[in-house]
Amino acid sequence: MKNINIKVIAVAFLALASVTSCKKKGCTDPTAYNYSSEAKKDDGSCSYDAPYTIPTTYDFTDANGNNTVSYSGQTDRLNQLREMVVLMKSATTTIVYPEDLKAMFANTGGNGNGNFSFTSPKQLKDKCFSVDQALFETWMDKLALASVSFGSQAADGQAGVLTSGTSTYLFDENGKEYLQFIEKGLMGAVFMNQALNVYFVEEINVDNTTAVDAVNGKYYTEMEHHFDEAFGYFGVDIDFPTTIPTDFWGKYCNSQNATLNSNADMINNFRKGRAAISNKYITDRDKAITAISKEWEEISAFQAKKYLQDAIGFFGNDDAKYLHALSEAYAFSWNLRYAPEATRRFTPTSHTILMNLYKSNFWEMTIADLNAIISEIDAKY
Repeated sequence: MKNINIKVIAVAFLALASVTSCKKKGCTDPTAYNYSSEAKKDDGSCSYDAPYTIPTTYDFTDANGNNTVSYSGQTDRLNQLREMVVLMKSATTTIVYPEDLKAMFANTGGNGNGNFSFTSPKQLKDKCFSVDQALFETWMDKLALASVSFGSQAADGQAGVLTSGTSTYLFDENGKEYLQFIEKGLMGAVFMNQALNVYFVEEINVDNTTAVDAVNGKYYTEMEHHFDEAFGYFGVDIDFPTTIPTDFWGKYCNSQNATLNSNADMINNFRKGRAAISNKYITDRDKAITAISKEWEEISAFQAKKYLQDAIGFFGNDDAKYLHALSEAYAFSWNLRYAPEATRRFTPTSHTILMNLYKSNFWEMTIADLNAIISEIDAKY
C-alpha cells in the first residue's frame, strides 16, 4: 500500500514539474516593446528601445524619401504676431490705432489691412480660444488708448512711458503693459491652446494610413500633419536646441532649461511622438503628447514665477522694470488656463483664484502680494 502511494506522489510530482517546465517564457513587463501577454515566465528578453528609428532632428520622410513635414500655416501666424509686436512696441513713440491691431489680429484682406509685410490666408483670431477673442481686442483698445499718452511719464493714475537703461515701456494708468498681455497671451490662446487642446486632443485621432494628397506633394497622413502643426506652434527650428529662437515658446523653453531640462524634454518628445505616428505606435504617441503637455504648462508656470521674482528685485528701485516684469508674470500666469484638462494643475476655479491675486492696479501691489502669487504657483508645481 505504501509503495502505491509513493508511486502516485512520484507521478504527480513529475506531472507538476512537466507543467512548470512548459510555462511559456518571454517578456513579462507590460512597459517593454516586446511584452508578451502569453508569457508566464520572464526570460530577460525585454527590450525598451523603440523598434523604429527616431531622427535626431524634426525631419521625417516617407518610404520614398519624400518630405512629410508641413506647418506653413503656423509659421505664418508666428510671423503675424511678430509684426504685431513691432507695431505695439512703436507705441512708446507714436499713437497706435486699435483698428490696425484688430485688422492684424483678423488678417483683414489677407495682409492685415496693409499692416503686414506679407500676404496669407491664415489669421490669429480664428485660431484664438474663442471665449477670449473679445478680451484680446479689449486689450488692444487699452494699449491704443495708453499710446495717446506716449509723451507723458507713467505714474499711478497716469498712462505714459517709463525708461530703464536703453529700454522704454508703455503703461496704462494702472501700470499694465498691454504689449505683454497681448503678445504672451496670444502665445497661450493661439499657439499653446491650438497645439495642446486642438491638435493633441480634438483632432489627433484621424487617418494615419493614406497620404493627404501625394499628387500635389502632400505626402503626410492627416495624423502626421496635425502633429506637425502642433510642433509648428512651438515655434522652434527642426534642430532645436542647436538653434535657439529669440521669441515665443522656444525662447522661454530655453529660459527654463536649467530648471526643467525643458529643451531636451520638449524636442525629444516631439520627435518621439512624430516617429511613433509614422510607425503606427499610438501608445508611444500618447506618451509623448502627455509629456509635452505637462512640460509646456510647466514652462509657463516657471516663467511666471521667474518674472514675479524679478519684480520683487525691482520693487521700489526701478518702476519701469518692475511693472514690465509684473505684466510678463501676469501673462504667463494667464496662460495656465490653456493647459489640457487631462494634465493641468490649475482647475478653472483655482486659476481664477490665482489671477485674482493680481490687483487691478499694479501700482498698489506689494512684495507680500507677489510672494502670495509665487506661493500659489509653487503649491501646484
